[in-house]
Amino acid sequence: MTVVTEVENETVLAFDSLAARYDDLFTRSMIGRAQRGAVWKVLIETFKPGSHILELNCGTGEDALFLARHNISVVACDASEQMIQTARQRMRSEDPDAKIHFQLLPTEHLSELLPSKVFDGALSNFSGLNCVADLNHTARDLAALLMPGSPVLICLSTRFCLSEMIWFVLHGQFRKAFRRSSGIATAKVGGFSVKVQYPTLRAMKKMFAPYFLFCSCAGIGVAVPPSYLEPLVRKYPRVLSLLRAIDRGIARLPGFRTMGDHMLIHFERVEGRC
Repeated sequence: MTVVTEVENETVLAFDSLAARYDDLFTRSMIGRAQRGAVWKVLIETFKPGSHILELNCGTGEDALFLARHNISVVACDASEQMIQTARQRMRSEDPDAKIHFQLLPTEHLSELLPSKVFDGALSNFSGLNCVADLNHTARDLAALLMPGSPVLICLSTRFCLSEMIWFVLHGQFRKAFRRSSGIATAKVGGFSVKVQYPTLRAMKKMFAPYFLFCSCAGIGVAVPPSYLEPLVRKYPRVLSLLRAIDRGIARLPGFRTMGDHMLIHFERVEGRC
């Protein structure tokens, strides 16, 4: 029997409580659409039609549904039963014939996944892996499920978010401005405490070696701010268009690529040990 730790259980309860509101809070928000749009552009450039993709921390299924619309089949996993139920409901109403299998499975238990074949690639979007304690273990389990040469896209919350630091410093909230900088924090989600880790790009490269080769990194939300500034953006929608244009110009530049609200890391599965 697999024992779920107290920390894991607290995290699951937090995202269960968020499931019914997540799409309204983030997915359909102006900032959420802007940041996700930047990720989707890379997804389509990376995953080819006909591919079979594994998604970790799939949430309400937004990315899986997007990939399915581009003729990509997806096994989409999440630790939250309520998130999986919401994702299945969305598929039934939005695209009942989509080639998606939503599965209740925490990333920590990825080794329990027994696919009919290995996957052509993998995705984890918007900070799911920030809530996983042992990413060395995740990398090893993921490598066993992927063909050599398979791309892996991981979108993580960064340790230093430029727009967040500027916003809170200007408002005299210095502790909030640098809340991520220690590399670990406790976030309140739906009344529950969630332990969040903020690994650096260098740390991610080290944890995913020797199974994966680092290919690239892009900042997601460097100028576009975090989603808690949605009310401000709604007042000045033209500013968001400008910020998105700035992001397109600087997202891949050294320094800026790890200073967004998130960073999108591209790895490739290499031959050899597993």
